[in-house]
Amino acid sequence: MEHLPVMFAEALQQLAIKEDGVYLDCTFGRGGHSQGILNLLGPSGRLLAFDRDLDAINSDYAQAMLEDKRFKLKHTHFSALENIVVSEGLAGKVDGILMDLGVSSPQLDNPERGFSFLRDGPLDMRMDGNSGVTAEQWLAGVDEKALVKVLFEYGEERFARRIARAIVEKRAVSPITTTRELAKLIEDVVPGKEKHKHPATRSFQAIRIEINSELDELKAVLQQSARILKPGGRLVVISFHSLEDRIVKRFIRAESGAKYNPGKLPIKEIDIAKGILKITGKALKAGAQEIAQNPRARSAVMRVAERV
Repeated sequence: MEHLPVMFAEALQQLAIKEDGVYLDCTFGRGGHSQGILNLLGPSGRLLAFDRDLDAINSDYAQAMLEDKRFKLKHTHFSALENIVVSEGLAGKVDGILMDLGVSSPQLDNPERGFSFLRDGPLDMRMDGNSGVTAEQWLAGVDEKALVKVLFEYGEERFARRIARAIVEKRAVSPITTTRELAKLIEDVVPGKEKHKHPATRSFQAIRIEINSELDELKAVLQQSARILKPGGRLVVISFHSLEDRIVKRFIRAESGAKYNPGKLPIKEIDIAKGILKITGKALKAGAQEIAQNPRARSAVMRVAERV
């Protein structure tokens, strides 16, 4: 397979794949990680992959991989993970779970999906193009204060108020319908320019996260992942921005070691709830060679935990 996803070798290594193991790829994308896992599985191994994007599900590479009887692919979002694993009879039998978060290269590369400010297309941004409101619809009706909050919290955008005001003023005259139109509006109101960063980067990220409920979905799937892993099973998460990574880091930390419970006094060791994960090493970053070949890898952070 030509396409290698970010931190491909590291992901396979950290999953510690067993030939007869059961693995989940929560973000199928172009199938790079899934194919790598399948290559390391024996005849009795199983891989269950997920994607909320029908373009990924219906792609030629996905259909080719489905000829492998060890592989199943489901069209769903993160928060449905546990229900599907239970329905497949795999709860407590999962040896490894992989998540490669954020927007995929095919989504960015297709102007019709509306994820990229570098290509002109309809202002969509939905991971699942068959459900939910588009970015255009959301921007047409969102309250100005709510818009400021999204831009500031999800995009960490310093000029959130200025951008929100400009969007509200523009939509009062005519709707904002294309990616280029929105990107130009933001570019015009943001003072100064960051080196190597388009002024619309943070806003596009924030709007995408909001309309796809990405952070809520991430929090839900992390909780579910810990429950469905078997003892010794690995959770491997690759994040691409600080908001995602912070959620992953805090979750793993909260689920590793003892949990203090102030409900009983005096506190006895036996009464303290134990976390169900342990941290496996430090956070990993992509190597210099990979970053040179794929600049997107520069912001990638991999965190690994093991079920105890």
